Amino acid sequence: MSKDKIRIGCASAFYGDSQLAARQLVDGGDIDYLVFDYLAEATMAILARAHMTDPKLGFAVDFVTVAMKDVLADCAQKGIKVIANAGGVNVPGCIKALEALCAAEGLNLKVAGVYGDDLSARVDGLRDSLPEMESGAPLPARLASINAYLGAGPIADALKAGADIVVTGRVVDSALVLGPLMHEYGWAENDYDLLAQGSLAGHVIECGAQCTGGNFTDWHLVPDFSCMSYPIAEVAPDGTFIIDIVPGSGGMVSRATVGEQVLYEIGDPANYLLPDVACDFSGVTLDEVGANRVRVSGARGRAPGPFYKICATYMDGYRLMGSFFIAGPRARGKALTSMEAWVKRTRAAFKAKGIADYRQVSLEALGSEAIYGPYGRKGDTREVMGRFGLHHDSKEALMFAAAEFAYLATSATPGMSGSGAGRARPQPLMRIHSALLAKHLVPVTVQLGDDIITARAYGNSAGSYAVKAKSHDLPPLGPMGDWDEVPLEKLAYARSGDKGDSANIGLMARDTRFLPVLEDQVTAAVVADYFAHLVTGEVTRYSLPGFAAYNFLLGAALGGGATGSVRTDAQGKSYGQMLLSLVVRVPKSWGL
Repeated sequence: MSKDKIRIGCASAFYGDSQLAARQLVDGGDIDYLVFDYLAEATMAILARAHMTDPKLGFAVDFVTVAMKDVLADCAQKGIKVIANAGGVNVPGCIKALEALCAAEGLNLKVAGVYGDDLSARVDGLRDSLPEMESGAPLPARLASINAYLGAGPIADALKAGADIVVTGRVVDSALVLGPLMHEYGWAENDYDLLAQGSLAGHVIECGAQCTGGNFTDWHLVPDFSCMSYPIAEVAPDGTFIIDIVPGSGGMVSRATVGEQVLYEIGDPANYLLPDVACDFSGVTLDEVGANRVRVSGARGRAPGPFYKICATYMDGYRLMGSFFIAGPRARGKALTSMEAWVKRTRAAFKAKGIADYRQVSLEALGSEAIYGPYGRKGDTREVMGRFGLHHDSKEALMFAAAEFAYLATSATPGMSGSGAGRARPQPLMRIHSALLAKHLVPVTVQLGDDIITARAYGNSAGSYAVKAKSHDLPPLGPMGDWDEVPLEKLAYARSGDKGDSANIGLMARDTRFLPVLEDQVTAAVVADYFAHLVTGEVTRYSLPGFAAYNFLLGAALGGGATGSVRTDAQGKSYGQMLLSLVVRVPKSWGL
């Protein structure tokens, strides 16, 4: 008998997420699959560095030693299959550790590996084919890692071969969910609408509790963060799915919690490109169908095109980052004065010794609304955290700067203490090089034990095309009479994130009657002005009429992004919440 639903729970949004989430889902989620998402671009850089230090490392060790050690026996007993991109840059190492755990617990489980995303052994032969996607810059000479973002097909094949656990390296996050759905429902590689819906299910739950109350704008409505709910996608054969949680857990599911996550880290919602399908999320609809249950439908798909996205990481000098506490009247001025004196002092020493200048300098007084730039409400702040970030080609130069920072304790402004975790230490500054590579040039192997299940080029390469983004079909606002000025938070929810050096901010209207105000007053130009002190690239606004939302893409917004930035918020996580303070004009009759 064919199944009428598949329940997939996600226990990890990033490397280092909760140690308790897997147990919650296995015990109370009634799930068929348990998935773990560990890999972000920054994580790949971290794992690559670990692997260079010790060839036995380079995978998500906690996946084996914490998560699987806790729930593996129960997954086996309940027939729950496990999918994880925990392999990082060392899939064989992860599988070896898993097999040792199975042996220690007396479990006869089949562990499959997906190989082929790691292109490091082939990079010299591919170098001329990998210019940077936007700038056209050549691939750097020395890389820490280089991986293709694979799709869901190899995961589906591993499950078809009987795997109980599938370990991958770099795949697109949503493939962890789409793979099981392709296997269970027999979706073909050209069932584009189904693949788009399955990918959307993966996109919504890949960040764990971010769709069940985590990072939610109305955080004060979440029942209990201490027993936070991790999400379950209950997917039907037609691709529609319901976001659900374990009964009695502390999170929540609503149109708003799910809608914020749909908007998270996307660019043009009508052209969300994945290896298996090009998705159009602009017509997605969200319906509350029960307590903590939201049905998601309306994603559309089309052919994905012939390329994989390639992500390479490389070292570009070093960065020194640290903080200290300072109190008393005019604390902001004291913090900045001390840090500026230190930078000026070390610059003078560099010049005297013939050492190059810093490449980037970031000095912030956190607690004084420094990140808001000209829109900050500074006042006479009496306590702040001074925070610095420096970028230099020389580790030794930054070691000198770190040591010299101590002079500020007795030689600068008063009230300084608590220098974080001690003296700051230089760390490699890692950058991302993104490129495209034809799928036929990336052979992928699926291996189960000693058996090669398949070794071939994956990915539907049918020609793709761009879709013009839809617009909201809005009536004119009409006469308004008297006006009130209110913060944008009164009208919208927000969620923001990063893609390389770009940031995105998703806005979802709290009520459709607010859309004409958002359309007229929260434009790309307004957002560009609001973030002008942080963003040097173009700002573009896209519409998602299906659930009364907008998405803003902010180019060159993060000072290099993630591991390549010296800013406090190198991933744009605060940008959505910052935008909610934007003042807009609304009819006084609305009573906001």
